[in-house]
Amino acid sequence: MMEVCGRLVHLETPCLDANARPYFQDVLDHVRRVEAMVNSLRDVLTSVFEVSNLLEQQRQSAITRQLAAWAAILAVPTAIAGIYGMNFENMPELKTQYGYFVVVGVIALLCAVLYVRFKRARWL
Repeated sequence: MMEVCGRLVHLETPCLDANARPYFQDVLDHVRRVEAMVNSLRDVLTSVFEVSNLLEQQRQSAITRQLAAWAAILAVPTAIAGIYGMNFENMPELKTQYGYFVVVGVIALLCAVLYVRFKRARWL
């Protein structure tokens, strides 16, 4: 639109009235003003999209931290149960009367310590 208006302002043809030339200049000024407004709105819109993307990345990062914390908490009982599931015969705690309860207590204690630590670090 700016190119068309610019050509009409500077075009010397007998079919265009000389009195209409100032109107073409006025239209060109309006088109320039509208183009400047559109460019500024485009910049604002680009900034809004960038902020939106950053907020979404921050939210996903928080979710990833939570998942990692829960995975670490669940890894402790999995590792301990994996060791005791190997059916070794020479594990001294298997022969004791309270060995099962001690192992379950250690698992619960380690999970609780990890939970408190992740809670303080604001991962949970």
